[in-house]
Amino acid sequence: MMMAAVLPVAAQDTYESARLLGSDLNGTARYVGMGGAMEALGADISTISTNPAAIGLFRHSTASVSFGFVSQQDVQKFDGKDKTVMSFDQAGFVYSARLNRASFVNFAFNYHKSRNFNQIISAANALSGCSQNDLTYYKADKGIYELDFNKQGEAIGYVGNDRSWAFSESDYLNANALLLDPEDMCFKAMYASAYNFDRAQRGWIANFDFNLSGNVNDRFYWGLTIGLKDVNYRGYSEYGESLLASGQSCGSAVYGDERKIKGTGLEVIAGIIVRPVEDSPFRIGVSVATPTWYDLTTNNETLLLNKTKYGSWDDGHSHTDYDFKLYTPWKFGLSVGHTIGTQVALGASYEYSDFSTASNRVNKGDRYWYGDYGYSPSYIDEPMKKNTEKSLKGVHTLKAGVEFKPVPEMAVRFGYNYVSSPYEKNGMRDMTIDSPGVSYSSTTDYVNWQDTHRITCGLGYKVSGVNIDLAYQYNTTNGDFHPFQPYAGNSGVKEVSNKRHQVLLTLGYTF
Repeated sequence: MMMAAVLPVAAQDTYESARLLGSDLNGTARYVGMGGAMEALGADISTISTNPAAIGLFRHSTASVSFGFVSQQDVQKFDGKDKTVMSFDQAGFVYSARLNRASFVNFAFNYHKSRNFNQIISAANALSGCSQNDLTYYKADKGIYELDFNKQGEAIGYVGNDRSWAFSESDYLNANALLLDPEDMCFKAMYASAYNFDRAQRGWIANFDFNLSGNVNDRFYWGLTIGLKDVNYRGYSEYGESLLASGQSCGSAVYGDERKIKGTGLEVIAGIIVRPVEDSPFRIGVSVATPTWYDLTTNNETLLLNKTKYGSWDDGHSHTDYDFKLYTPWKFGLSVGHTIGTQVALGASYEYSDFSTASNRVNKGDRYWYGDYGYSPSYIDEPMKKNTEKSLKGVHTLKAGVEFKPVPEMAVRFGYNYVSSPYEKNGMRDMTIDSPGVSYSSTTDYVNWQDTHRITCGLGYKVSGVNIDLAYQYNTTNGDFHPFQPYAGNSGVKEVSNKRHQVLLTLGYTF
């Protein structure tokens, strides 16, 4: 069966949109090896998207390319996806034009992969007094919507004569394939004793950054970057529940879901670096990044296999696609850098971005008019905004790095990168709110990820304008997996982890 209700507007929910917030530690091997703490030290092309003024420290033109391998720890292959993949991570150049003895204007372009979505998540646990199909029934029992039939004889959640925004695609499949008793045409829920979940994610967010920067008398550095982003996400998940009827095993229900998100975004980043003391190399940097204004399209294919003798369908199928907008939070950065002779470089950076201010927006250009100024192409999904404010919070990023050159041609690097959790402890993917973001949801699961810790190291070698840099990064994050929001009984929360290893190689040439 195909989902028949046609929805005129669309928005994304908090947890689906959260995939697009923040960024990985990625770029050149030097940048990664230093833990990303190069915003005030500068002269590395990866700073183009964090503090554009750092590009103003280049005094020679340069080009570089970076690639390597990313491997996830403690997971099994799923959906044909291996835990180790090759990744093309960066390519860019800087053209440096001298104005006088101590001042330059630089032009730069850089591609880098700011998010690598490749990940496998697996979880399994017991359930008691609840299930995904019972959540659908619970919402009807609490009066969030009334289950009734449309002209095609399909069960739909209504508020009055209109389809409820709280009635999701997963509710549609549950109501028709599991809850509806075809003999007496009433709705009955089944609890589950356990669940099993697997998801394989693929894709990226690619940044294409254009930069203009410079310095004045080697004391004041400035920069502006215009960043274009390309989003390409695909995730496939399988979720199965062992179901009970009258306390006895009665079979299972298996949900297969494929979700794709594609689109583009635009952001503007500005920064300055100052060297406050003329005879000291100590530098202080400040940066600010506007929201990324995303224009996106998402679609899903979802299949429910009913392996019980209950319900009116042996299986159910739904498909939707829609356009939506997402405006990410502002980001602010502060950094310091210092060198000791030509042997040692020290860097530290702090960034802050309030994820709770992310704005899921509904596309409908004629909804709100502004007199002679025309109309808004979108408007804020207010119920989802409130859920975002309750579920997400401000994110703090700390970076520290050191580079040591035992000989002029060779560098040894170490770094540490910390990102605080973007999720509130009791944050949840609330499927009961009256929002288009819920209506288009084809899954109910979510993960409240905790703090991220990254440990890095690297080596560099440079001779005759050619540099070869190698970096290693270990990234670890734990989280709590929820098959659906807690509403009754034991909802089966399970601890999961994301541990990744990255090896990165950069080849560069200075001319």
